[in-house]
Amino acid sequence: MSLSTGGSFPPTQWADHMIVWGKQTYVMGIINATPDSFSGDGLQTGDDWIERAVARAEHFVVEGARFIDVGGESTRPNAATVTAEQEIERVVPLIRALRACLPADVIISIDTYKAEVAARALDAGASLINDIWGLKHDPAMAEVAHKYSVPVVLMANMRGYHKHDIVSDVTRFLSAAIERALAASIPWEHIIIDPGIGFGVTPEENLTLLRRLGELRLLGRPILLGTSRKSTIGKVLGGLPPEERLEGTAATVALGIAQGVDIVRVHDVREMMRVVKMSDAIIRGTFPHSEA
Repeated sequence: MSLSTGGSFPPTQWADHMIVWGKQTYVMGIINATPDSFSGDGLQTGDDWIERAVARAEHFVVEGARFIDVGGESTRPNAATVTAEQEIERVVPLIRALRACLPADVIISIDTYKAEVAARALDAGASLINDIWGLKHDPAMAEVAHKYSVPVVLMANMRGYHKHDIVSDVTRFLSAAIERALAASIPWEHIIIDPGIGFGVTPEENLTLLRRLGELRLLGRPILLGTSRKSTIGKVLGGLPPEERLEGTAATVALGIAQGVDIVRVHDVREMMRVVKMSDAIIRGTFPHSEA
């Protein structure tokens, strides 16, 4: 594995936001507006859950998160299906509350594969779509991204996919997703890719993907990596539960940055921000000269 500083992509600009790629790794904090998150951090329980979710997001921003990713449906294997109406009831009030409380430069992302949910979330104040099916599940999703002129994260999802070589399979999936985006007139600069760690992928395949992440740079778009607390980490570390996978997550974040990852999606923002700063200092040469 060779160290990489990533690509020199042009900045992504939309509405009041601009992301400059290559100079730093951005952190995306996870807010699960669900009662059944695999990681045990689902917040959608009790009458005060929105207040608790907003407080968590505010802490994430203070700790260094530039993105807050809101999801209203658990994506763990065998999770109960949630209707668009249920998902909207969970995410829209929360996104409104977040937009009212968070600084204007914080980017709120909606984690959904349903076009109707994405549109309602964008109306409420979200400004990025994170689609775990790479615009494949709901054909209208690409139209929503184009209509609202927001960036979209295209994730590779191998659930139900007949695999041959995992890196080639993920590359083909993402290439097709990029083509779907471009066909819908989504600007090239609005496309972000995600290898989909843990989605229809065995632990061995996950490790292969992590070892060869740098190969995805050939697709020419920034990479988001979501490994936080995932089951492969628990298995490698002898069956540890999600809440004890911090160090394993840190290893994947650091090694991902070494291969050119641009955004890391995490549950533990404070700790992973430290990993990001140290990794960026080594890989990108961003030494914090103002600090003692």
